[in-house]
Amino acid sequence: MGLNGFVAIGIGGALGCWLRWGLGVLLNPVFPTLPLGTLAANLAGGLLMGVAIGLFRGFQAVSPELQLFVMTGFLGGLTTFSTFSGEAATLLLRQQYLWFSGHVLTHLVGSLGMTVLGLAITRSVLRH
Repeated sequence: MGLNGFVAIGIGGALGCWLRWGLGVLLNPVFPTLPLGTLAANLAGGLLMGVAIGLFRGFQAVSPELQLFVMTGFLGGLTTFSTFSGEAATLLLRQQYLWFSGHVLTHLVGSLGMTVLGLAITRSVLRH
């Protein structure tokens, strides 16, 4: 990977991180026990990853730098596995086991489901 790839990842990552931060500022105060900003970032990131996979497979001419910008940079910065893990650990430390279980299941199943949905939507659109 050349310098352009590193720059693409860096710019994409910064944009994704800023969006994740904004979602947290906007949504986390709504329901502090289950941070909605992190959930929104992970679900949207899963959906967009599915769309990206579908598009990049459908259009082989897409540059490697664009793929790095979107998937590794932007979506890597947007999705929040480390934040998710910290929030889950905090719920465990507070002995909020039901909230912990709901938090983990909602993020994992939701993000995987949204990735599959994004891929299916993209495949459907590209067929028409």
